[in-house]
Amino acid sequence: MPISIFARITYMILFLFGANSYSLLTDKPVFLTLAILSLAIVNLFPGFLGAKTQKLRVKVVSHGAECLVVFACSSVLSVFLHVFYIVFLPMALGEVFWSAVWAFCMHLFLFWNGMICVYLSSVQLGIKHRAVGLLLGVIPIANAIMLKKIIKITLSEVRDEEEREERNRERTTMQICKTKYPCLLVHGVFFRDSKMLNYWGRVPEELKLNGATIFYGEHQSASGIEESAKELSERILRIIKKTNCEKVNIIAHSKGGLDCRYAIAKMGMAPYVASLTTINTPHRGCEFAEYLLDNIPQKTQSKIAKAYNAAARRFGDKKPDFLSAVSDLTAEKCRMLDSMLAAPEGIFCQSVGSVMENASSGKFPLNFSYHLVKRFDGENDGLVSEKAFAFGGRYRCLRPTGKRGISHGDMIDLNRENIEGFDVREFYVDLVADLKERGL
Repeated sequence: MPISIFARITYMILFLFGANSYSLLTDKPVFLTLAILSLAIVNLFPGFLGAKTQKLRVKVVSHGAECLVVFACSSVLSVFLHVFYIVFLPMALGEVFWSAVWAFCMHLFLFWNGMICVYLSSVQLGIKHRAVGLLLGVIPIANAIMLKKIIKITLSEVRDEEEREERNRERTTMQICKTKYPCLLVHGVFFRDSKMLNYWGRVPEELKLNGATIFYGEHQSASGIEESAKELSERILRIIKKTNCEKVNIIAHSKGGLDCRYAIAKMGMAPYVASLTTINTPHRGCEFAEYLLDNIPQKTQSKIAKAYNAAARRFGDKKPDFLSAVSDLTAEKCRMLDSMLAAPEGIFCQSVGSVMENASSGKFPLNFSYHLVKRFDGENDGLVSEKAFAFGGRYRCLRPTGKRGISHGDMIDLNRENIEGFDVREFYVDLVADLKERGL
């Protein structure tokens, strides 16, 4: 639990007293002071005091969740208490009425305290639960069910983050991700490396906490494989010159894996690469991409490419080429490249893939494309077929238990979502720790 049961019960008692002591407040002013003090304590401290986390964001989530727990339990007890007043105590209806008004206002304040905190700070609530929560807020029973869901999600988020922080504290001196050579993270197509929104989500921070040295590819969002490989080759040489690290461990996602293979095999980067790990890379291409290029009219393709290239230039790309990037992902082109770009000797090469169990496993647009890709390519991650992932001496396909599955975006923590059965941050920690054990 984010806070102890004893602390939660204490806050509950304090709030019950403050919110349901109207008759005492009217008799003796001293009780007004006590009531305000108890209400202030409950509105200010739950989730902050006793939370086993150093992150302010997580503390705010914890505080909001605990306020909602107290609200949910206290509101039910308060209703029963006022029924008791009416049935068993000789209280005037006017006094019961104003007591109920006082209790309602205090509960309303606590509720919005909790909701604002979790809405502003929670990562796991997502857009969907926030929107549904607002829509169902005025519908009896449905709002109670949604409140329970919000509490469950946010308490679970706090618990997961606290456990992660504790695990990292216990192994901090081990530096299990401190590899001999730094890690170069290479993004896929249609994305850029950005400080504002990291392509790899929460993964780089987790790796750094465990000793890893991280660099990014910093290449354009959309170019042909050869052009991207050229950019990455220049980036690798700059990293080596800057750090004297001799080599890098490359972890590349999606098309980035093809770009890196080309740089190693065709642009002389083999002496500067210690390992290459490809994540959900279409080594044998996408039948789906080929189908689209064959069936979408050239005029339409040109319009889409022109619009994308113009937008990409505004975000920093110097020579974006949408059509070259897409064309290089077709099954025909990738199979040809796969036969040309054999894994070079002296470089540890491995690959990882994942599959979605159903369309609902992924966010838009992967939930839409899943069925289309499945029709052409079979099992897939929403974009790439499982049969296209394998490369190098070691291949793993991730298949968590249950119905969730792991999408193309999940593999880079795109949505910052905690997936039951798949801890993406710990997956990369284990991956890099294995590179360290191999002396890389």
